[in-house]
Amino acid sequence: MLEQTRIADTGKIRIVIIGGGFGGIELAKSLAGAEVQVVLIDKQNHHTFQPLLYQVSTAGLEADSIVYPFRKIFDKQDNFYFRLAEVQSVDTTTQIVETSIGLLRYDYLVIATGATTNYYGNEQIQKHATPIKNIEDALSLRNTILSNFEKALQIDDEEQLNSLMDYVIVGGGPTGVEVAGALSELRKHVFPKDYKELDFVKMDIHLIQSGPKLLNGMSDEASVKAQKFLEDFGVKIWFDRKVVSYDGYTVTLDSGEKLISRTMIWAAGVAGAPIEGIRKESIVRGNRFKVDTYNRVEGYDNIFAIGDIAAMVTEENPQGHPMMAQPAMQQGRLLGKNLQNIIVSKPLKPFEYSDKGSMATVGRNHAVADLKVMKKEYRTQGLIAWFIWMFIHLISVIGFKNRFFVLMNWMWSYFSYDKGIRLIIGKKKENIPVEAVTQKAVV
Repeated sequence: MLEQTRIADTGKIRIVIIGGGFGGIELAKSLAGAEVQVVLIDKQNHHTFQPLLYQVSTAGLEADSIVYPFRKIFDKQDNFYFRLAEVQSVDTTTQIVETSIGLLRYDYLVIATGATTNYYGNEQIQKHATPIKNIEDALSLRNTILSNFEKALQIDDEEQLNSLMDYVIVGGGPTGVEVAGALSELRKHVFPKDYKELDFVKMDIHLIQSGPKLLNGMSDEASVKAQKFLEDFGVKIWFDRKVVSYDGYTVTLDSGEKLISRTMIWAAGVAGAPIEGIRKESIVRGNRFKVDTYNRVEGYDNIFAIGDIAAMVTEENPQGHPMMAQPAMQQGRLLGKNLQNIIVSKPLKPFEYSDKGSMATVGRNHAVADLKVMKKEYRTQGLIAWFIWMFIHLISVIGFKNRFFVLMNWMWSYFSYDKGIRLIIGKKKENIPVEAVTQKAVV
């Protein structure tokens, strides 16, 4: 039996989208009202607003404030179908997608699987480091951070204590900078109240960057200012260093230097998440599919890729467009129009990326922003950049209810100097067990 996913064949052209990230969502929306059948497949039943994952991991937001069910997003789109499944492979000859719940035929296939954490082939680091790529990662990190301090209350040995209180963040991009800033705020305003017995002068936050500057891709002004903000917050920045090993306790750098920490947060890079069945010749550096200016995967007429998984190699972008939300959203919207043009034999419009700029927040009243408006560049740092960052992220969160709760949490945190989501629920990252090296205290 060909169809096992219980999606009726309506007789219309079927467009299957794999992945409900920023690109996949925009593509599906752009096909509303078109005489096609839109099928979205994702291994989660919700869209995640990834730019705010770090706030979930640092107790600033509840997880359900930044996720939104696919079925709710598209509840009024009659040509839309969703299936919760994991794609296993694609047969490009018979035009069949094999999923964990069965087989699905397609006329046009769009791969929008996004990216996965890139450990650069280091299996030891992959085993012990903590990524921040999805909701599960963020909740696991929050649980780990809070559990570490609960354990620290039982430790007298200085090295063991420091290993629980110190944090190593690898990667000086926006995620690494934002996590470092959030942890420094927790260290200053929150943890001393929760754990009065601990001396938070001993809590070190290390940020390791492989290059000579933070926030590659942003202006030098933004990089320098972000560095100053973090150093003022007491974050120790290590430039021109790479992590070569981490066993869950000792972080070893390529310089030979060592740091002791039970929690190493990996924000050092991402790679594409390609699907089995697509010709290997179509995959380029970073595990991305090489696409033309219409987002067609090289070697295919009816298979497309958008967002992080797509490498549109041009003279202006020899490595493809940046792996961020804006290129994915713009590609999704244009591809929706182009697919409709293909169906009626109209000419296609090539993709031209409209760069809106980049932003990163470092903490309360501190952010950096490189904005592009009407082909003019505007750069700002500090309080104004912070307000711009908050506004842009707030309006980008899907769902009025989610925006309301995000805003309320931000206002509460700002005026109370508190982060109220300090709950240990679910899994946490387990590395080397804390050794019983101290005598039990008399209570």
